[in-house]
Amino acid sequence: MQITFSALELASGGAMVLLVEKEKGLAGVAAEADAATNGALTKAMKTSRFTGASGQKLEVVAPSGLAAERVLLMGVNKLSELSSQDVVELGAGAVAALAMTGSETATIVAEGVDEVALAEGALLRSYRFDKYRTKEPKAKKPTLASVVVATSSANAASSFDERKSVIEGVFLTRDLVSEPGNTLHPESFAERIEELRADGLEVEILGEAEMAKLGMGALLAVGQGSDKESKLAIMRWNGGTKDDQPLAFVGKGVTFDTGGISLKPGEGMEQMKWDMGGAGTVVGLMKALAGRKAKANVVGIVGLVENMPSGNAQRPGDVITSMSGQTIEVLNTDAEGRLVLADAIWYCQDRFKPKFIIDLATLTGAMIISLGHEHAGIFTDSDDLAEALSKAGYATGDKVWRMPLHKNYDKLIDCAVADMKNIGGRGAGSITAAQFLKRYTNDVPWCHIDIAGTVWSDKDLPLSEKGGTGYGVRLLDKFVADNHEG
Repeated sequence: MQITFSALELASGGAMVLLVEKEKGLAGVAAEADAATNGALTKAMKTSRFTGASGQKLEVVAPSGLAAERVLLMGVNKLSELSSQDVVELGAGAVAALAMTGSETATIVAEGVDEVALAEGALLRSYRFDKYRTKEPKAKKPTLASVVVATSSANAASSFDERKSVIEGVFLTRDLVSEPGNTLHPESFAERIEELRADGLEVEILGEAEMAKLGMGALLAVGQGSDKESKLAIMRWNGGTKDDQPLAFVGKGVTFDTGGISLKPGEGMEQMKWDMGGAGTVVGLMKALAGRKAKANVVGIVGLVENMPSGNAQRPGDVITSMSGQTIEVLNTDAEGRLVLADAIWYCQDRFKPKFIIDLATLTGAMIISLGHEHAGIFTDSDDLAEALSKAGYATGDKVWRMPLHKNYDKLIDCAVADMKNIGGRGAGSITAAQFLKRYTNDVPWCHIDIAGTVWSDKDLPLSEKGGTGYGVRLLDKFVADNHEG
């Protein structure tokens, strides 16, 4: 979708979106539009019980006296009480409401609100993953192709450029999460990452031979049942000063998870194409940071594997040796993401000596039981990381909730056969998974984000259609911008 900015005035065609405060009536450009229609908008509000309450929408089609083919009134309650994220969702709501109406362009009047936030929401909500819908009727396709944000600001377009770079990262994450497992596997995923060199990222791809030399027995064990070669992708953005410690983000990239020999039930297994969501978020974040030329040194590492059953797959009861030298008894091959992350996290801290490590993974179904689909769970001993991520989450709508870590949970993964086992029993499954990862941080400040409930949605959301959400890119971009750029 094309986003442009214009002077604060009535729309010259297409749809026009006006924001209305509760019980205050129409003001500014909205009042001008009402006057042009001889009060038709006010009359429509009265007859439809539209008060301007938050969430209310009223569409007036073919209003006489206006060049616009339709007017969409959106209730905002009080403009002074709107957060930046509220305004983003207003822009998204306008696009969602107008996408299928037949209008090809819409003008959103940004009077009393942040025009860049409106534009951000409009662009975020325009995304649609439809590359495989070859027979979709024209009547089911969106008609809205461009949005004009009418504003009094002279700097809106330049201010939006940075936000647009971040949105491009969100869209890349959504693309990756939406791809089926037969098109996005470890090898093709690595090829997609290599394309990011064009964005200014340094990219390095390790294959199985290189990882074997490094001793990455945990990661390699997960992928040994697949015909696709496992990969480790390293991305670097050097936007800070030369001697600054890098910030590190690590993602789980299981491109399809059958569960391995501990096979998942068939029903719903198709959803496991998005078990690479953590890696997808890290890749999208790195594109966003490079696109807006973030003033920080950042490393992104993703472990890319496919968890398949075969005669060569790892078995329950196998003992494997991680890069750290710690041994793991694999009691369940469907608890594989933590094995991938164990080697990726150890490699990250060993090679790059980062300021901190944040890992992201669709790690446990237990996370969905705990928090549903509203928040991702964060696990960390660092109050600073927890507070900063929480603030960034509420600012962007990518919300997080801190979960506990404790030595008593850690004991649940102790093992009589090896240094540890890869599951801790039915209780506290998300916590014991995090405790497992903590054993590979080597005391580097660290936070684990379990995004199992937030990377995909089975229903439309304020900022996205049903499908891949792009969760985490805006969260972590905001976290970096607010805390780690000079």
